Amino acid sequence: MRYSLVSASAAVLLSGLANAQTFTNCNPTEKTCPSDPALGGRQVTDFTAGKSDNWVLEEGTTLTYDKSLGAQFVISTKTNAPTIDNTKYIFFGSIEVWARAAPGTGIVSSFILESDDLDEIDWEWLGAYNNEVENNFFGKGNTTTYNRAEYPKVSTPIDTFHNYTIDWTSERTIWYIDGAAVRTLAYNDALALGGKNYPQTPMKVKMGSWVGCADQAAATNPATKGTCDWAGGAADFTKGPFTFYVKNVTIQDYGCATEYTYGDLTGSYQSIKSTGGCSGGSSKSPSSSSSSSSSGSSSSSGSASQTVSGSTTLATTAGKPTGTGSASNNSSGTATLSGLVAAATGTGSSATGSATTTAALTVSSSSDATALKPKHQYGILDLSVMVLGLGLGYLVM
Repeated sequence: MRYSLVSASAAVLLSGLANAQTFTNCNPTEKTCPSDPALGGRQVTDFTAGKSDNWVLEEGTTLTYDKSLGAQFVISTKTNAPTIDNTKYIFFGSIEVWARAAPGTGIVSSFILESDDLDEIDWEWLGAYNNEVENNFFGKGNTTTYNRAEYPKVSTPIDTFHNYTIDWTSERTIWYIDGAAVRTLAYNDALALGGKNYPQTPMKVKMGSWVGCADQAAATNPATKGTCDWAGGAADFTKGPFTFYVKNVTIQDYGCATEYTYGDLTGSYQSIKSTGGCSGGSSKSPSSSSSSSSSGSSSSSGSASQTVSGSTTLATTAGKPTGTGSASNNSSGTATLSGLVAAATGTGSSATGSATTTAALTVSSSSDATALKPKHQYGILDLSVMVLGLGLGYLVM
């Protein structure tokens, strides 16, 4: 039986990434904690261009950068665990990475989201297996069971770059490989304990690699044997170094804020308060279409425009805009609307119509995303119909 990265961290204390996933400086479900800095928009990091201020290196981490391969997370010894953290948090969103996993039995590459109260969503690659990738999730650090992981097939993830995406809303989380959905987790699924174990609080992105099984002694030690079995066996450092490559990362925050604050100790998404406005990205009109290739490059063309009339107000409560008024949309080319996937409720009144929605109305261009994006099926026309329907006193979904 394989174990999650969280279980591995309990046994392999030398792993910086694993420790980071089970450690929080302040747990907001236990006491009042500082607010989290919000991304509040869209962030694209191109590691083929070198170091980025969007990320901080954890203690002991040294990265190198290649113009073709991007950031290189190198493991040469059993104590190496190169890890980086994003500087901002998102409150529901989409995260895409072009990555090539590290080889080597016992070596683990990881791309995760984690919150202050230990909600977690993962992609993990085990260097012993060159035909699959693990996805997993945890709520509030709950490690009472390790039956949540799935292992979708992927062609040679150690030898070739692929696009791995997590699209996370209050209703469901979808994992994608090269634009194809491989898993959907609903808020009220049994594995999510009817929402209790569903990741739902502001998260930051972390990436890195670590040693899941350092040697034969660890493979036979009862305290670490389970993790070693999960990692495929003991690492052989004579075959190293082992390198995890990341070309680029695109993060879209479906919230629109400068800070996210826990309003109480429940750790529920309804309790999260958003303050401040977006610096860009979340409220922008779509302006391009995109195409992608396995190398992680993208190109864009076309244009789109969005016009709004009437009395329009955008305010955020738990990262979800409210608005009144009417709107029309005109577009050419191809555009992607992200964030219209959360549940929406509405009420309408009067001949001109007014409505309040709890949907995350995040609009983002698909250029620079470096991936196919079949995730959201709502288009410009859908949005027009939704808003125009307010004149009848209903919110049209």
